[in-house]
Order: sequence, then C-alpha cells, then structure tokens
Amino acid sequence: MHPEYNYLDINRQSWNSKTEAHIKSDFYDVEGFLQGKSSLNDIELNLLGDLKSKSVLHLQCHFGQDTISLSRLGADVTGVDLSNVAIDRARELAKAASATVNFICSDVYALPDVLDQQFDIVFTSYGVIGWLPDLNKWASVISTFLKPNGKLVFVEFHPFVWMYDNDFEKITYSYFNSGAIVETETGTYADKAADITVKTVAWNHSLSEVLNSLIQNGLVLHSFDEYDYSPYNCFNKTIEYAPNKYRITHLGDKIPMIYAITAYKK
Repeated sequence: MHPEYNYLDINRQSWNSKTEAHIKSDFYDVEGFLQGKSSLNDIELNLLGDLKSKSVLHLQCHFGQDTISLSRLGADVTGVDLSNVAIDRARELAKAASATVNFICSDVYALPDVLDQQFDIVFTSYGVIGWLPDLNKWASVISTFLKPNGKLVFVEFHPFVWMYDNDFEKITYSYFNSGAIVETETGTYADKAADITVKTVAWNHSLSEVLNSLIQNGLVLHSFDEYDYSPYNCFNKTIEYAPNKYRITHLGDKIPMIYAITAYKK
C-alpha cells in the first residue's frame, strides 16, 4: 500500500501517542494554562483582533489549549482535530477550565460532511499544513466555512525551516512539495525524551503553493508577514534571545522561521 493512502491512519495513531506525552509536558504547561495563562502568542493575537461575540473555527486544534484561549477572549469557538485522543482530552480540558467550546473529531478534508455552519474567522496555526497532502482542498474547506468577508488567520512554520536536517547543519529536504515524507521518530518536540516512537507522513509546502491555493479558492490576501524567530522552543540547537523567542543558535536572525497570512473571503 502506498503510504499516502493510509496517511490519515498513520498520523492519527502518531498524534494519539503524542497527545498523552504532550499533556504531561512542561512545554504545554497544562497547570499554568488552567490557572488562566493563555497559550496564544502575540503574532496571532495581533492578527485576530477583538474576538468578542465572533464565531471562530479552529482547524487542527490538538488537545484544545488555543481553542480554549480563543473562547476566553469572548469567541464562540469550534475546534477540530484528526486525533480522537486529542479531542477527548480537549473536552476534558475545557471542562476543567470551565470553558464552553465545541470539539469535533474529523480530518480537515472530511469536515464539510460533519459540520454545516459558517464562521467569522477560520484560525489554524503552527505545524498544521505539513500533515495535509493537498492544499487546494485545504483552502477550499476554509472558503466553505467562512462567511462572506470572513477572515482567515493562519500562522505556520516557514518552509525554509523544513529544508534542514534536525540539527540545522545541512539542507536535506526539498523546499517544494515533492511528495510524501515518511519518517519514524523517537520522542516528540514537546518532550524529546518521551518514551514513544511514532511513524509520520508529511508534506513540505512552498509559500507559492500556500498563497496560490488561497487565491484560487476565492480568498483575498490582506497581509503576509515573515518572522526571524519561533515562539516555541521545539527545534534542536536553539537559543532564547528574548522571552519566548527562539532562534537556531548558529543561524541567528538570518533565516525566516514563521510566516503569517490573513485573508478575506470574497
């Protein structure tokens, strides 16, 4: 069987394993979160703007911290994730945080089959599109769920970062989408010592692929920004040069690490 055909099962299994490790990790700091700490970063907060009484669809929400953080800002939020374990934990977390959030377990592409509603904002961020083979289909789903003049807020790791090997010593992968990348890794970005080994199927997506998929699906670009740091310490060989701003030690501010897009539905 070609790996692309069962990528959903492979990745669901991998995220089911990762979720339990992530909830216990210092990286996600569930305890601090339950005491009121927001999991959202300045980059996306500035782009989201005032969320009071806005409806938000949060795609690929993992175990729901950002989703709940959005609801704490006054939004009416629906979070969606492929992992059934992540969605179970998200519901438990929302209950513990006394937050009213709707969670749906679904693959992004299958969402129109299970959800019939349009939103003011679609939000998705950090490590999301790499799990999707077809960005045209992704953008079409976003367009389907946005109200006319609704806004997409999308923040993601820069494709430049995914070209390197794990230690950022050499270029190992293509910048362009040259098909599925099937790998097995031990541990996870949130806890490198976690006793789990997972197989993953992922795809690299160039900026032109991302931008064209949105444009071709009726979204009008409003802003595009690139950042020379990551708000997460999820890579090897990093230095925290300012609070919650991480760079690759030997590359400094020379490479883009994050990009952000806002777009409106025509």
